[in-house]
Amino acid sequence: MVKELSSGRGDFAVVEAVQEISARVTATAGAGVEECWMEIEGARMRYLRAGSGPPLILLHGLLGYSFSWRFAMPALAPYATVYAPDLLGAGFSDRAFALDHSVRATARRVLLFAERLQLSAFDLLGTSHGGAVAMMAAEECLAAGSAVRVNRLVLVAPVNPYSSHGKWLAPFFGTSLGSALFRATIPRMPFLFPYWHRRMYGNPKNIPPGTFEGYMAPLAVPGLFEHGLNIVRTWRQDLAELETVLPKLASIPTLLLWGSDDPAVYASSARRLAQFFPNSRTLIFPGIGHLPYEECPEKFNQVLIEFLIKMRDPA
Repeated sequence: MVKELSSGRGDFAVVEAVQEISARVTATAGAGVEECWMEIEGARMRYLRAGSGPPLILLHGLLGYSFSWRFAMPALAPYATVYAPDLLGAGFSDRAFALDHSVRATARRVLLFAERLQLSAFDLLGTSHGGAVAMMAAEECLAAGSAVRVNRLVLVAPVNPYSSHGKWLAPFFGTSLGSALFRATIPRMPFLFPYWHRRMYGNPKNIPPGTFEGYMAPLAVPGLFEHGLNIVRTWRQDLAELETVLPKLASIPTLLLWGSDDPAVYASSARRLAQFFPNSRTLIFPGIGHLPYEECPEKFNQVLIEFLIKMRDPA
């Protein structure tokens, strides 16, 4: 188990240790995946890059990071240039506590990331909280004067206003009482992190080897859980704003993917969400939980690749 290091960013020994852990985790994504860094709003953001072809950006969920895409990136690399950032605050990127981590602000940083990569248009995939960020980023691109454009959206169990479960737990941890309870349990009892992660699977037997170690590795950078609390503080406002944004996204070709046994963002919300995307396809994986890209990666990758190829060449 990786323990959280107590020293600050300026401690050379800590930086060196984090870089070593980061490189080791990067290797789990397979050959041809490159670890890169970029400065965004005064903070260092890590991202992975692989493949060649039309650009595709992958956005992880709450307390996830680019490790989530270790099975997707090698499969997608022959069809796209794939970028998988550790959004600021997550993974091995700087924690950047002073920044606004609302969905809107995070979406704008994603577009800044795309601009820095000199992408004028790209496909965007987001899962869970990253799905909400992806929808907000797509709406930002529709504004007059936007330097970038989202061609297609892929939303994997995205946080949305129509899943009853997502409306109470996250906002509770955003309150003073909820934050205090979280700080008194999760960071002090590391074994609870694997417990909660295990619940994200439809069948825990499908958890790939090395998963818990990979997701706990970013604890080497202090402040991961505090970053999560920063996100949930604006959860209710983010959902309300997202609901006003959805009607603007009708023109974007979209793929909606869900697991039927998702305990975090209920699959029952897929139908309501799909109404805002008339040019969309919805696919629900039977018996799968919140992380289909890990629990049934072969099926997930096949569906995703078929969607991307078909939408690029409808004929």
